[in-house]
Formats: sequence, structure tokens, C-alpha cells
Amino acid sequence: MSNLSNFVKRIRDIMRNDAGINGDAQRIEQIAWMLFLKVYESKELDWEVEVDDYQSIIPENCRWRNWASDDRSGSALTGDHLMNFVNNTLFPTLKGLEVNAQTPIKKAIVRTAFEDANNYMKDGVLLRQVLNIIDELDLGDYEESHAFGEIYESILRELQSAGSSGEFYTPRAVTDFMARMIKPKIGETVADFACGTGGFLISWLKELEQSIKTTEDQENYSKSIYGIEKKQFPYMLCITNMLLHGIDVPKVYHDNSLTKDILDYTDADRFDVVLMNPPYGGNEKVDVKNHFPQDLASSETADLFLSVIMYRLKKNGRAAVIIPDGFLFGTDNAKAAIKKKLFSEFNLHTVIRMPHSVFSPYTSITTNILFFERTKPTTETWFYRLDMPEGYKNFSKTKPMKLDHFAPAFEWWNDRQELSEGGFDKAKKFTVEEITSRNYNIDLCGYPHEEEEILPPKDLIQQYQEKRASLNADIDRILEKITTILGLEVAEDSQT
Repeated sequence: MSNLSNFVKRIRDIMRNDAGINGDAQRIEQIAWMLFLKVYESKELDWEVEVDDYQSIIPENCRWRNWASDDRSGSALTGDHLMNFVNNTLFPTLKGLEVNAQTPIKKAIVRTAFEDANNYMKDGVLLRQVLNIIDELDLGDYEESHAFGEIYESILRELQSAGSSGEFYTPRAVTDFMARMIKPKIGETVADFACGTGGFLISWLKELEQSIKTTEDQENYSKSIYGIEKKQFPYMLCITNMLLHGIDVPKVYHDNSLTKDILDYTDADRFDVVLMNPPYGGNEKVDVKNHFPQDLASSETADLFLSVIMYRLKKNGRAAVIIPDGFLFGTDNAKAAIKKKLFSEFNLHTVIRMPHSVFSPYTSITTNILFFERTKPTTETWFYRLDMPEGYKNFSKTKPMKLDHFAPAFEWWNDRQELSEGGFDKAKKFTVEEITSRNYNIDLCGYPHEEEEILPPKDLIQQYQEKRASLNADIDRILEKITTILGLEVAEDSQT
């Protein structure tokens, strides 16, 4: 396909003329369901060769080849006939596919992907033009399929600026760094319990692919991922992503990880590795807390996910998890209990403090990466501050974070030394005794010289709330020390 590099632009230009498309979020969702069906069609062509008497779950009249492909004979559906078919036949059929516990995953995903999907376009002629561009993709060609994988990444990146959909995308530089540091091994399974569009799973597969030597390795590679995504739209994008990357049976489920009793998990529910960026600042139903022990029942989704991770990580397993600053300095009862469990039952060996605006323009909240293992209680934890690269004041859509920007962290990781700059700690090791004495306030090796920046009101309020919480935590810790000292002195005075 000669115009692969202009793929997204060509479709965008057509959709701008359609009265039914209102903004980037709807445009991307419109592209998503069509791409899913095109990619699924490509996979079915392979399965028809590999499996005797292969039967598609999609009825013949709704398979891509029979309604979307245009053989240029003039018989392809277009205009009102196309709109009528899509709205009154295609969508009702795919949403109503019969699926049960015996339905193979690679078939069941079709219905799941379309459960809440929508067709926003209203002009059948414009829809035909978009379908023809998508149908030009030759996903059976390895080079073109690989190239399109990169194009698909650009579509996912656009989610950052497509309203609330931005929560589903973690910059690829971050997922690649975490996957590289976690060092995947053939035979291991990785999980992401809020997998969004599948960025962490793809980064895992890219790292693991380098270790494939045999047919057995390839089979283990294909079975190495597990994901759960609550929202239908990112779920569809994730499934498409997995199919594009050669995972024919993607174990990715449309579900909510927080609605299961975490005390019910057994060894069969645990994984060797967890890589994820838990949603934070989100709202869940009040009864979600009932699925957690009382001391861990936080109102913050990131806290709840961290508890899920701890309960679902195998013995000797390891995890890399993104957490907002609020978790580090928070000392309320639930956060303190979660951190106490983390330090006493897991080895939290490294905390990477990431620079601000990594997730810009979606949010300005500063985040951190926790690296821990289910091997032994923590005895010491390293904190490392990754500074903004030279020449950058902020990351942005046009100047996103790159994997190269992690170079100082890569270099420090294998030769750990305590570092300071301008009298402030940049890298430092703290004992678990020092950490517990701070009531698990682990806001350490932070950013001392942050420049004032103009933020949207919502982010500004949240930033002030976080700073106030951090100050309150420090004041509480100091008051507790003073009270203890005074208490001892009072006791001594009473004896004299």
C-alpha cells in the first residue's frame, strides 16, 4: 500500500465531512471497529488454511469480505444501502452473537468487542470511501503488517488528546522501559489488570520475542499474556493490537478487576510478572470496597489495584507499577496499611521518580514506578529521580517522552550509587527502619526546583490538594515524634 504513511490523515480528511462525527474521540472509535473487523478478517484467512472445516462465528453476510471489500465491479454497498446494512444488520448481528463458556476466545472476542460499539457516520458514500482505504491494507504481507503495527501505535497515541479516552494510553517509552527492566523470560506469564489498549503487553512481547529459539518457545510466547479491561472501547483497541502482533488467542477479558473478592484468589489466579499503570483518581461503586479487607479498603482506585497486584503476584514473582505521588506521601489508614503490607511481604527494591508532564496533555500529575518482588520482606529501597532531559521544560504531544530519556536511569540501575545535586538527594538508599519511622511517607528524592507552570483548573486543584496532603503528612509525622518525646519526659517527671 503506497499511502500507508498517510493512512490516518486520509481517513481523518474524509470523516471531517461527515455530520455524524463529532470530535477526535468519535473519529477514533469509528476507525476502531472497522480496523478490528479488517484485522479479524486477515486472521480468519489464516485460520481457514490452518484449521480443517474452519467455521467463522460471524455469519457470511457480515464477514468483511462480503460487505466491506470493494472488487471495483460496481456492486459494493454504498450510500443509503450501506448505512442501512451497517446500522440494521451488521451491528445487531455482531452484538447478538451467541457466546457461551465453550466458545473459543478467538471467536468470543467478536461479540465482546462490539457490545458497546457505535457507528457514528451518517453518510454512506463517505463511509464507503473510508472502508476502501482500510481494505487496501494487506495484513497478510509481513512487512506491511509490521509497518501498520507502527501506524496503529500512532492511532493509539491520539487517544491522549481525545478527551477522557486518554486514560487508556501510557507512553510507549514508559512501557518499554518497565518491560526492559523487568527482564521477561520464556515460560513466564505477565498480567495487566487494567490493560487499556495493551501497551504494557506489547512492550512485554517485544522484549520476550528476543528470547524465542524453538517452536516451544514460540508457543509459550503466544500464551504469555493476560489482560483485563473494564471499558469496551479500549478493550476493542487492545484485542486488535494483540491480533496485529500475532497473538491469535488473546487472553484479554472485558471485566472489572476490582469486583472480585481478593481473598478468594488462589495460586491458579497468580502471575509471574505484573506490568501496569493502574487508573488513579477514578470513581468506583461504593460496594467495590467490600471486595477488600477492611484495612486495605481505600477510596483511591490506584490503592485498590496495588492490593490486587499483591494478592495476584506469584511467589518469587516481580512487578513494575506506575503510582501517582499521592501514594508515596499518603499516610491515611488505608495507604499506610497497603504500604506496610508491601514492605513487610514484598521486596520493594526500587522507586523511580518520573519527571512531570510524562502523561501530558492528559494529566500533569507526577508519577513514579515501583519495582518489587514477592521474594522476601524489604530491607532497603533505592529511590532515583529521573530529571527532565536537557532542552525540555515540559513533555507534550509534539515533544513526547522517548526511551532515550531513560538513559540516565538505565546507566544508574546497574551501578547504583547515592547521588545529590544542589544539596538535594537525586539517588539514595533508605532502610526499612527509616521508612517505617516516617510512617511510610516515602516522598523521597523528589523534585526540589519545579518551575511554576500554568495548569487547567482541575489539575491545579488536584496539585494543590496533593501538596497539602504531603505537608499534612510531614506535620503529622513531626507532631507524632514531638508527642512521643513529651510523653517520655512527662513519664520521667512523674517518677521524680
